[in-house]
Amino acid sequence: MIQIPAKSPQAKEVIVLVEKLQAYFVSKLDAASLRFGEEKCFEAVSWLRDEGRHGGGTRYESRDASVFDSASVNVSQIHYDDDEAKKLGSATALSTIIHPNNPHAPSMHMHISWTQMKEGRGYWRVMADLNPSLIDESSKDKEAFLVALKKVAGVHYEEGIAQGERYFYIPVLGRHRGVSHFYLEEFNSGDFEADKTFVLAIGQSVIECYMTMAADKLLAYPTFSHEEKMRQLDYHTLYLFQVLTLDRGTTSGLLVHDQNDIGIMGSIPSHINRDLLASWIEKMPSPQDLLLKSLLEVLPQTMPTPVNQETKKALATAVRRHYAGFPEALSMQASGESIPPTVANHH
Repeated sequence: MIQIPAKSPQAKEVIVLVEKLQAYFVSKLDAASLRFGEEKCFEAVSWLRDEGRHGGGTRYESRDASVFDSASVNVSQIHYDDDEAKKLGSATALSTIIHPNNPHAPSMHMHISWTQMKEGRGYWRVMADLNPSLIDESSKDKEAFLVALKKVAGVHYEEGIAQGERYFYIPVLGRHRGVSHFYLEEFNSGDFEADKTFVLAIGQSVIECYMTMAADKLLAYPTFSHEEKMRQLDYHTLYLFQVLTLDRGTTSGLLVHDQNDIGIMGSIPSHINRDLLASWIEKMPSPQDLLLKSLLEVLPQTMPTPVNQETKKALATAVRRHYAGFPEALSMQASGESIPPTVANHH
């Protein structure tokens, strides 16, 4: 079985771009393992969509637990060139989340994708967000991340920040997932080559900024306390909560098919605090309280609560079952678009 690539000329160009970014980032992460950890390189794991007929992807997963709590750098390309019933032509994406083991080093998420319809219309999604566990240490990192984004995003900076702030807000907790959020939804300036250069520059800038930031933290804080690790555990709980109850990208990926659950759930940290997660049930609007209850049912009872591959598959199944029963609840997920005042007040 082989992975058949998309036929679209633009999709062919984008897969080269995201694979270039993937290789660049993995090389930087491997260097971090060499410098700070056990010299264990990321390992490639491939998957196929419909046995490769409709594409697939490769993700690089961390193997150095001394440096990374969990980390993956995913590239995928899905297409429906042989299915006339589908309006979607192809979707090509880089999606990565890094959760360091050291709580002083912040987590980082980035997503760059090109989606193209068969009638020709296409658009980019560009996301980058900084997610520290120890908020009181994050002011300089937040500023550095935003400065790097502003320099490369230019005239699109304000729009990206505004959409990011809306998308990564968690209404029931009254806070954001991270401290710096950038998101461009359905971005297309009309100049494909210029946009390619633009998103590549954003990807490279975010990677360079984050790796410098992470290295500085690991040098400044070679050790950490139990209390700091527990604060990280609570933050990782918040991260899982946002991803599985609000993140539109994660949910849509899980609902389309079940052939890459582990890859899609690569953003989930290795452990969480299930008691803290359970305490948020009463804050959830109906029927999302039922979603949170179903997630808790498949999580182990131990503390800290491990989230291994078997549990990730069970969580993915729980998400699919919930939205099969409550499809209207999809409208309650995060959006980068402006929120109508009535909706904002309701939350």
